[in-house]
Amino acid sequence: MRTMSDHTTPDTVLAGYRSRIDELDAELIRLLAERFEITKAVGAYKARAGLPPADPGREKQQVARLRALAEEVGMDPGFSEKVFRLIVDEVIRHHERIAEAMLEPDPPT
Repeated sequence: MRTMSDHTTPDTVLAGYRSRIDELDAELIRLLAERFEITKAVGAYKARAGLPPADPGREKQQVARLRALAEEVGMDPGFSEKVFRLIVDEVIRHHERIAEAMLEPDPPT
């Protein structure tokens, strides 16, 4: 049984877990940054093509695909949908800003 003094000693097992979590967190941030770079290009394309920032049909397909993937890997599908929704909501905000910026007239010279 652990005592209070055990909490002050280095725990290499816990440190190993935390180290791997830190690596995964960094990878998640890098992947999100890459994803947002691509979605910025999509936003610019949509603005030039006169397409709306959101695509509910595509979002519905993605939710279904990601929920199935979550189940496949033993993750809560509801959680995966919440994470996806958070990301997509931010992407839509980016697309709206891009479209608004493209509509603004150039400043006079």
